Amino acid sequence: MLFLLYIGVLALVVFWPSPVDEGSAGTLKMILRKLHGIGVPGWINYGFVETIANVVMFIPFGVIGAAWLDKDRTWLAAAVGIAASCTIEAAQALLLPNRYATIYDVTANSLGAALGCIAVYAWRSRTRPPLP
Repeated sequence: MLFLLYIGVLALVVFWPSPVDEGSAGTLKMILRKLHGIGVPGWINYGFVETIANVVMFIPFGVIGAAWLDKDRTWLAAAVGIAASCTIEAAQALLLPNRYATIYDVTANSLGAALGCIAVYAWRSRTRPPLP
């Protein structure tokens, strides 16, 4: 059920007819300028924030997908996440003229799905002290 809710929200974000940050881009750029003014490094820019948002957006895909699978198939959630990201970007390129499909988004989304899978795999693989 949680995965379906997540997929529904994800679909709204990725298939919205215009970029979802369209109304807030100016505000984010202003905040970044102020942060740069107080010493935040310049490489933390709009593109960086957008990339991090794409990574974070797909971490739940990897976590929920991997948690649903058994330990030996955890990696499959990352593979499905990569395929989903490729499908999303292709659909944006073909069907949504106001959206921008990029290989950078595929890479960031894929990294997020993989990080989610790694987190689940690490959690499942941790060693527990023997019971007294």
